[in-house]
Amino acid sequence: MIHKQITIKYEKIISEINKINLQLKTFPKERLLCNNNGPYIQWHTTDGHNIKYLSKKERTLAEQLAYKEYLICKLQDLEKERTALDFYLRHHSNTTSKVEHLLSDTNYQELLTPHFTPQDQSLSEWMNSSYEKNHQYPEQLIIKTENNTYVRSKSEAMIHMFLSVHQIPFRYECALTLGNITLYPDFTIRHPSTGETYYWEHFGLMDEPKYSQNAFSKQQLYASHGIIPTLQLITTYETAENPLNPDIIEKTIIHYFKA
Repeated sequence: MIHKQITIKYEKIISEINKINLQLKTFPKERLLCNNNGPYIQWHTTDGHNIKYLSKKERTLAEQLAYKEYLICKLQDLEKERTALDFYLRHHSNTTSKVEHLLSDTNYQELLTPHFTPQDQSLSEWMNSSYEKNHQYPEQLIIKTENNTYVRSKSEAMIHMFLSVHQIPFRYECALTLGNITLYPDFTIRHPSTGETYYWEHFGLMDEPKYSQNAFSKQQLYASHGIIPTLQLITTYETAENPLNPDIIEKTIIHYFKA
């Protein structure tokens, strides 16, 4: 999974490098030099050998060359990142991580469960007690998690796994009534120390206009009932070209529940 994400990122960087190289061909050959002269800023151009003063009347050229400097710096940063990703892709195979493989092994799942159970007894009981679940579209529950439950996407399975590994008490698609509307947040979470309730919604099709519109309408519904995005409501997003990154999930969990 990580290998695939890095491959996608690598391809995007290559595309951006090619785009910048094409842009740079449209700029003048000179480079811009800026330096201070007392309280004033002076502009000069250089071809690598000679330096020429630019007057204030030549501001348009100065602006153009300044943007050229920005593109050159950005290109250098992208080249460094490309080199690092290229090294990773050449030395790591496209296989399931050892942690994912172990957690999907039924021989280990039962033995590992106690290590992923919330330490607070009351929160553990809350997590494992029965609750009203989402019964819509059961055919979409196709991804098996580390504790043999089923979720609707690989991204939800990753969130499920990281919450379990960090011993965060949660429920999957537990009913929540806001006014006269009942919805089923992807994850209803209790803070392991304070017991406060949080909700985590993962929006996985943000490149589809109708889906993204519904996603923001859903957040407005939460906010109108005092569940504010980035406060009590955690949100993550992805598109076909930008899948959810496991690092984002873990950093989010640490920020909200471990800091």
